[in-house]
Amino acid sequence: MATLNLVDALSVSGLRKSYEDHEVVAGIDFTVPTGTCFGLLGPNGAGKTTSLRCCLGLTTPDSGQITLCGYGIPAQAGIARERVGVVPQFDNLDPDFTTSENLMVYGRYFGISDAIIRARIPDLLDFAGLAGKESARIQTLSGGMKRRLTLARALINDPDIIFLDEPTTGLDPQARHLIWDRLKQLTARGKTLILTTHFMDEAERLCDRLAVLDHGHLVTEGAPRELIAAHIEPQVVEVFGDEAAAWARSRNSLGERLEVAGDTAFFYCRDTAPLLAALSDAPALRYMHRAASLEDVFIKLTGRELRD
Repeated sequence: MATLNLVDALSVSGLRKSYEDHEVVAGIDFTVPTGTCFGLLGPNGAGKTTSLRCCLGLTTPDSGQITLCGYGIPAQAGIARERVGVVPQFDNLDPDFTTSENLMVYGRYFGISDAIIRARIPDLLDFAGLAGKESARIQTLSGGMKRRLTLARALINDPDIIFLDEPTTGLDPQARHLIWDRLKQLTARGKTLILTTHFMDEAERLCDRLAVLDHGHLVTEGAPRELIAAHIEPQVVEVFGDEAAAWARSRNSLGERLEVAGDTAFFYCRDTAPLLAALSDAPALRYMHRAASLEDVFIKLTGRELRD
């Protein structure tokens, strides 16, 4: 399959979707340039999954325009999905088949001949770090292996666009880094990735651009470093301990902004010298001084309260 030669792999304009009286997606707009990694971030219930289902033609929006791979969605969703790979949030591999059989059966859904699928399987398994596992039963694979096989399966039709819903949830650091490496290789080949994740370091590493959703609204959009520079002071000092909250509130002028969560105080600063000097006289407190991150942006824009 030839790689798409489009300026935008995905274009969304005025997308709205409600269930009963609750508007889940409230008129969002974004575009994903071809050959880039785009992140769609947000707390639970923010509208990410509904937005992606609308983009894939699996859910019919109430209004708005969606173009995927140059095709109008949902009218031409079937044609568009021939050029799309999907890595779902939860692995749904068939436990009755081997690794190769899972790829073979999935490839047939796209009308690919068995001969072509067989020719692709060795390279896909090697790409997923599963060389030598052609005949392995699914029950014998570790969680990381299953996740990598699900990624390989999403590539069986040589898609132009790959949707990845929290691709590294539940994986150990080694498996996460391997998948990150493979995803970077895909964008280097000109593939387009559309990613949802709750790991802000993952989004910061992988995404060229990202959008933050909250309560169905698009709160902000841009490159990770641009968003950090635009929304957060450059330095953060986290202060820990039983007396951290009271100590920090009595010295909130030492930073541009103070947030307290439990026994941790977060000072957001442009100049940390006065705060660090004060901490040197408080040996009972522990602290960590770091650069601002995408997670700080996410928390500032969507809040610290727990979402279920």
